[in-house]
Amino acid sequence: MKLNTQTINALADRLEGCQLQQQDTPKITDDHPDMDWDDAYAIQDEIRRRKLARGLRIAGLKAGLTSHAKMKQMGVSTPVFGFMTDDYAVPDGGECRFSELIHPKVEPEIAFVTKTELRGPGCHIGTVLAATDFVMPGIEVIDSRYRDFKFDLKSVVADNTSAARFVVGGQPMGVMGADLRTVGIVLEKNGVPVAFGAGAAVMGHPAAAIAALANHLGERGECIPAGTLILSGGITEAVSVQAGDNVTLRVQGMGSTSIRFV
Repeated sequence: MKLNTQTINALADRLEGCQLQQQDTPKITDDHPDMDWDDAYAIQDEIRRRKLARGLRIAGLKAGLTSHAKMKQMGVSTPVFGFMTDDYAVPDGGECRFSELIHPKVEPEIAFVTKTELRGPGCHIGTVLAATDFVMPGIEVIDSRYRDFKFDLKSVVADNTSAARFVVGGQPMGVMGADLRTVGIVLEKNGVPVAFGAGAAVMGHPAAAIAALANHLGERGECIPAGTLILSGGITEAVSVQAGDNVTLRVQGMGSTSIRFV
């Protein structure tokens, strides 16, 4: 690590303050160009500690940067990871107050719910599928705290991978006998299709993102507990939204989920 505890705490305070006050900020690596991956996750961990200390609970985990094309573009070989607290959860078909966000975008995802613990190292797609209770449609609302959505990877990890809100719903589906690589999705905004894709866009198989998360946590002495909700990463590019927009995700064999911005 390159940053001391005082600096990590100050950066966590800065980033969470931006989230809570709907303000943006230049990316933190502008001031700390030498910070490393351990520093980035330490800042994220401090943000999580503060939220839990205020009485919030962890509602799920998330993977980001999960497309092979995006990883190649950014020069990395593994996704980035974050967490979601219960105040991020929006009921299926529910409302999200646009005024509580800065410049939100939505991503269509396949959400996994585990029935047994997942622990790395050595976790792979087969391990994930065996540990999965069901999958379902999920929409993640990302809202980078960085000005103009401009950041590098260490900055976005520190900012809890832009996590802001999420909704899951539809018809939960078991994974045995299903091919999540070929599952198709359609994302609609105000009734108009705006994005199309299939599960294979996420690391070749969305369960690969869950395995990568388990292996990442294993390096830190942590695991994915049974009963955990995990968003496996955006299947398409993120789509910007405004107040008044209604977003629906339809996933083959899993029904749909939706969210309204008011």
